[in-house]
Amino acid sequence: MIEGKAIKYGDNIDTDVIIPARHLNTIDPSELASHCMEDLDADFGKKLSWASIIAAGKNFGCGSSREHAPIAIKASGIKVVIAESFARIFFRNAINIGLPIVECPEAARDIEEGDEISIDVKTGTIVNMTKGKTYQAPAFPEFMEKIMESEGLINYIKKSYR
Repeated sequence: MIEGKAIKYGDNIDTDVIIPARHLNTIDPSELASHCMEDLDADFGKKLSWASIIAAGKNFGCGSSREHAPIAIKASGIKVVIAESFARIFFRNAINIGLPIVECPEAARDIEEGDEISIDVKTGTIVNMTKGKTYQAPAFPEFMEKIMESEGLINYIKKSYR
């Protein structure tokens, strides 16, 4: 179960605003996190003092296939991203690094900044506690669940093939 308050963004949030290209000279997660969303939302870092969920519109993570984008989000302290839809490469990169992402158009549209959200990623159930509404997203297949529980694909493989 993941709980937290939401930060809200719109459609087509691309990897260049998630982590600007000028900061791709590092793979250090904490350094990437310090620049996460800085070109889109100068207050993102301040919002992390009260928020741990991103809710967004369509095509979240579009643009380049850089794995740095979900790494920056996860390292910043965001626990889950809920969106109407995800760019396919971002979707897979997020799973591969153990960042839970949930595709649920109705919830993503209804959630407003500051709403208190609860998500059961095993069942796909999303509850907007602020509005008293419940939404159902597709549950992850078991293998994806195990990848996320392992904090990413590399850890999952290490655990599975010892």
